[in-house]
Amino acid sequence: MSYEMPVKGRPFDEILTELDGFGKDDPNYKGAKTWSLVYYLNQEYTEFLGDAYFKYFSANGLNPTVFKSLKRLEKEVLKFTAALFHVDDNACGVMTSCGTESCLLAVKTYRDWGRAKGIRKPEMIIPETAHVAWDKGAEYFGVKVRRMPLASDYGVDVAAVEKAINKNTVMILGGAPEYPHGIIDPIAKLGELAQARGVPMHVDSCVGGYILPFIEMNGAKLPLWDFRVPGVTSISADIHKYGFAAKGASCILYRSVDYFQHQIFVNQDWPGGVFASPALLGTRPGGAYAAAWAAIQANGLEGYKALAARTMDTANKLKEGITSIDGLEIIGNPQASLLSYRSKDPKLNIFVVGDLMEEKGWQVDRLQRPDALHAMVTASHDKVAEQYLADLRECAAYAVAHPELGESGQAATYGMISHIPLRGMVRKQVADMFATSYKLNASEIDLSDSESLAPGAGGDDQAQDNNGIVQKIINWYVKRQMQKGN
Repeated sequence: MSYEMPVKGRPFDEILTELDGFGKDDPNYKGAKTWSLVYYLNQEYTEFLGDAYFKYFSANGLNPTVFKSLKRLEKEVLKFTAALFHVDDNACGVMTSCGTESCLLAVKTYRDWGRAKGIRKPEMIIPETAHVAWDKGAEYFGVKVRRMPLASDYGVDVAAVEKAINKNTVMILGGAPEYPHGIIDPIAKLGELAQARGVPMHVDSCVGGYILPFIEMNGAKLPLWDFRVPGVTSISADIHKYGFAAKGASCILYRSVDYFQHQIFVNQDWPGGVFASPALLGTRPGGAYAAAWAAIQANGLEGYKALAARTMDTANKLKEGITSIDGLEIIGNPQASLLSYRSKDPKLNIFVVGDLMEEKGWQVDRLQRPDALHAMVTASHDKVAEQYLADLRECAAYAVAHPELGESGQAATYGMISHIPLRGMVRKQVADMFATSYKLNASEIDLSDSESLAPGAGGDDQAQDNNGIVQKIINWYVKRQMQKGN
């Protein structure tokens, strides 16, 4: 069936009603059933952000000399952020569309910083737990990634980082906190290394940038992670996360223009005129600037401190509750609002627990190496924490009683992805499946179909015959590895 644009325009109300129907299968984020992707307070606040966004809906940040209002909004947001991160007015930076854009910009900036110093084969040193946006940036901009192992506390191993620094190193990275387990890397020690070796250091605080300062203001003792560490040269932070702005609002700040100048793109010979751009995007939606500024004005320091307190009370309640459930344990010592937990009982398949929790309406993220479930806690979760823990306790007990559930559903898929040793083959199968899903006549991705990821899936008849045997071998291997706790 082909879809064509309507010949005549439809009534606004009819279109909006149909749009509402599109979301019927989306996760229930308004009921605080999601543990990632969405930072939602309430409907009134959301409508307020929408009103702020709408005031600058058509404004374009492409040319800062035209929409001076957007430049002012951006600068005020960045000044507020700089104060939170303990850096002076010599700092500079931009608002971006998301954390990934902020990370990509840092890779591009430090690659070009290296080029200016004669480095032709740039490398960046990042923790094993660094967000995949850094791998994406490395692939896009031709920078070699050197991923470092973790210490026993799940922070990056500083000794390994020190050994990895060489003449081609253009950047060291630390997370505050890193996404998988919510651990704050040893930023102070990394900063000492960076300063001693003359290498820039970026702190990825896309998740933590708008909550760590308020956790600290509320009296918690946190390790230094921001510009108070002399070796830190840049920090990224998403305002649309714990800053509770509308989607499309992140930022990257540099200690000085000496680094930031390498982020700027200029073409002086284009027939359309001299062109300069400070970030990846050309058109930059003005509504995102306005909504970010409005969010900061609406919450203020006291509001953000109160939200941080609610968030941390809930996170601590979850950590205590999860620890009390037989067979489960928290990974590391997360000090902020992200946490992960795994099975310490070979009879308890953590991915089965994830499937069972989703059957109860919770949207749950899975981790690998080690196998675990993940939660990004927000203030809105305070009203559902007790129910989450009750459901988790029930699901964990049921998973132990029904080990066969590990051979079907998403548990089987994630088990295979996590444990199959043929990583290149997994990469190819995932890439093929993902790409195919974007064909206009394709169905949605089914994560409960582990066989679609098996070698030979989707091939010729002989491959299909072989696939059944291969799948049995894979299932046996994965089951064995999971029982070992690998």
